[in-house]
Amino acid sequence: MDKIEVNNLYKVFGKKPQKAIRLLEKGYSKEEVFRETGLTVGVNNANFEINSKEIFVIMGLSGSGKSTLLRCLNRLVEPTAGEVRLDGVSLTDLSKEELREIRKDKFGMVFQNFGLLPNRTILENTEFGLEIQDIPKDKRVVIAKDALERVGLAGWEDQYPDQLSGGMQQRVGLARALAIDPDILLMDEPFSALDPLIKRDMQDRLLELYEELDKTIIFITHDLDEALKLGDRIAIMKDGDIIQIGTPEEILNNAENDYIREFVQGVNRSKVLTAQDIMVKPLALLYENNGPKTAMHKMKEEGISSIFVVGEHREFKGVVRGEDALKAVNNSEDNLANLIKETKVASPEESIDELFSDIAGLNTPLPVVDDNDRLLGIIVKSTVLANLAGEEII
Repeated sequence: MDKIEVNNLYKVFGKKPQKAIRLLEKGYSKEEVFRETGLTVGVNNANFEINSKEIFVIMGLSGSGKSTLLRCLNRLVEPTAGEVRLDGVSLTDLSKEELREIRKDKFGMVFQNFGLLPNRTILENTEFGLEIQDIPKDKRVVIAKDALERVGLAGWEDQYPDQLSGGMQQRVGLARALAIDPDILLMDEPFSALDPLIKRDMQDRLLELYEELDKTIIFITHDLDEALKLGDRIAIMKDGDIIQIGTPEEILNNAENDYIREFVQGVNRSKVLTAQDIMVKPLALLYENNGPKTAMHKMKEEGISSIFVVGEHREFKGVVRGEDALKAVNNSEDNLANLIKETKVASPEESIDELFSDIAGLNTPLPVVDDNDRLLGIIVKSTVLANLAGEEII
């Protein structure tokens, strides 16, 4: 299952940390605790769950506690109080030996600084975790080559880290983590040092790998655009506190306080919101066995100038425009099939940014269909504009 549960988790740096926890329980802030005790609060009473096979992003500014929280999950940083459970097993209660086994079997880590060994080839760097696990040489070579191919580095096995660009070095770090086949990938700001174009490429590659490998990924970033692009859910931290947890849409549309609202104010919503997020139910639909008169009646009743046609199980067939239906009625025609026109369609996962030119170029709404061509909803221009402006559609 690989479900992670975090219960009442604290991390305080310094001697006699329980004094700081008592102050936090009374409502003191991180800054007030430091003034009173000289102790630094890393994580303050974190409570959340990470579902199996999701990308869970923890984000916040420098000093927010996000990297500390990540390291508490596998006890690279020892929590001061509270509990972390993995599949019902309390990691905080394990002995050092038991913890080593869990880390070896369950967790892979990718860091910002790549962490490559300069005197080893790319293949040898990728094998490193397998070598620690005492996997035979011939077997680990096969596994490492497969991992390098997955990240797009086939053919680079005999090169050394200093012969690779920063983006390629980060791919090696990712390949090394994948080679040990962990159930959970912990990624601490892995792309923050990369140039914007390379960063976007690595984000896209990570999403592709996520679809292929079906792993749980816990990803740390200070970049909200990156969090919104990658995360199934996002936890936003400030001063050791988790301020809000939600899907990208919930974070954008239902900010819990002014801090979150300020955070999301400058976000390019068109790159985050998808067709599924903004589609609405059609006012009316036409069916294949209907005729031009029915089309005219439904359009007149709803005050619309075109209507979408569906077949059995809402299979999308096309659009009938008002002027065509009127002409058919005036000519006493009763065959609807000749009036149905093809039109562009959107898939539910496409972003507004990707669809904007299609939406702008159509004089009808844009239908949203699934992989079976079933009509799910429609996108109208007014809905798009309101969502980009951050308004709520009622």
